[in-house]
Amino acid sequence: MTVLSMNALLARRPRLAALLVGFLSAVGFEPLKLWPVTIGCFALLILLIERAPDRRAAFLRGWLFGVGHFTLGLNWIAHAFTYQDAMPHWFGYGAVILLSLYLAVYPGLAILGAWWAGRRFALSGTAFLLLFAACWIASEYVRATLFTGFAWNPLGVTLLPTGAAIAATLIGTYGLGALVLLAAGACLLAVRRQYRHAAAIATPLVALALWGQLSPAPVAPAGAPLIRVVQPNIGQDEKYSAELEQVHFRTLATLSGKPRPAPRLIFWPEAAIPAYLDMEPEWRWRLADLMGPGDLLMTGATKVYFKDKGPYGTTELAGANNSLFVVTPDAQLAARYDKAHLVPYGEYLPMRSILEPIGLSRLVPGDVDFWPGPGPQSLTLPATLGRPALKMGVQICYEIIFSGQVVDRANRPDFLFNPSNDAWFGSWGPVQHLAQARLRALEEGLPIIRATPTGVSAIVDARGHILHALSSHRAGYLDSRLPPPLPATLFARIGNWAPFAFLLILVGTALALRKGKS
Repeated sequence: MTVLSMNALLARRPRLAALLVGFLSAVGFEPLKLWPVTIGCFALLILLIERAPDRRAAFLRGWLFGVGHFTLGLNWIAHAFTYQDAMPHWFGYGAVILLSLYLAVYPGLAILGAWWAGRRFALSGTAFLLLFAACWIASEYVRATLFTGFAWNPLGVTLLPTGAAIAATLIGTYGLGALVLLAAGACLLAVRRQYRHAAAIATPLVALALWGQLSPAPVAPAGAPLIRVVQPNIGQDEKYSAELEQVHFRTLATLSGKPRPAPRLIFWPEAAIPAYLDMEPEWRWRLADLMGPGDLLMTGATKVYFKDKGPYGTTELAGANNSLFVVTPDAQLAARYDKAHLVPYGEYLPMRSILEPIGLSRLVPGDVDFWPGPGPQSLTLPATLGRPALKMGVQICYEIIFSGQVVDRANRPDFLFNPSNDAWFGSWGPVQHLAQARLRALEEGLPIIRATPTGVSAIVDARGHILHALSSHRAGYLDSRLPPPLPATLFARIGNWAPFAFLLILVGTALALRKGKS
């Protein structure tokens, strides 16, 4: 499409243009990583906002942009329904559209807010760009928190290939989204030959990118703890097969390797075994037999709760936790973490009394809902055979996407473990999930260990670099030294106050530019 034809589309069919531009803007996410296209699309969005004749048009253009943006970026959700026999598989495509129609409200509100404030305070040019970036920060934060939140694919994740994502150490993920908009605005100003204003925005962005490219994380010292990350390549269609239970366990056992003189930390994926470890000592001994005297095994499993059913002492299942257990070589459970941020419609069914009678169910098999745990906490891994005691933070699967909610700030861990099950999510979901985990590493200055059943398992350093990874649909393991943490970043100290401080700076600067013109 030529520049003239695009300009004609923007002028004559602004709603269609918004939808198409929004759709194209999502190619900056994994696995395509075409971040320059995303920046260009947001520059076109700014044009659409500037030309909106009224509030209704501004919101509608922003909403349509969001519909296209989320429909492409979240297409992997449809794949999850191919593993759910309680609902028709085609419903997955409808679910993507319905979710996108809802999520598009947030960019629509950001654009409405920017359009209204721009008119109300007579902001244009650079001042309007700063205001729009501030509104985007607010909209992404609200999207990540309202109705339990859905923080998937924040705009700032598209900056990971550029190096500018290192700004997350200062302003967090939501602040990064504003930088994408500022980059788009700088491109638009340059096209309009407002080079001085374009350079004023672009120069700090280029400096951030250089800082990120030239700022490696510290290398693990020779005496750092040994770790092994296991990826068994057990697909979702096989995971709950009772006939394959022994085969799956042998796969996990083989990939875990034989005990060695040096102690190891062994990491298995989310829900790796179909056992109730606190109730089944025979399972704990099976795991202990795989370990040397100084090893520890971190594995996902389920914690269940029962309630009295009647007067004859019978019980029934009441609820469960999606948990991570730390197992010792003497078959003890050293610690447990219960997932706190559960997936609605995945791990529990909201409004079950209404939705279940009409045929809807949660995606994860089971008769009862999972219950949430208390939130981020640091588990102590005991010292043994020369290995010092360590503090491990845990975020199970989906939890890792929530910026500012992954670490107990009063008891900072040495690293984060993110056991996940991305076998549901086709080829796009797993790589997008890993990209968001990398942002958590950057924000907190902590290395992250990811173990998944089918990929992508990875070891990520405290600067968000992928040190080692296993590609999807491949059985294997990763052996490494545990990467060291960095000192707590600004974001690690103050959390999501950081992007809100940046928001205030953007708004204040926009108003100052307006006064300078008056």
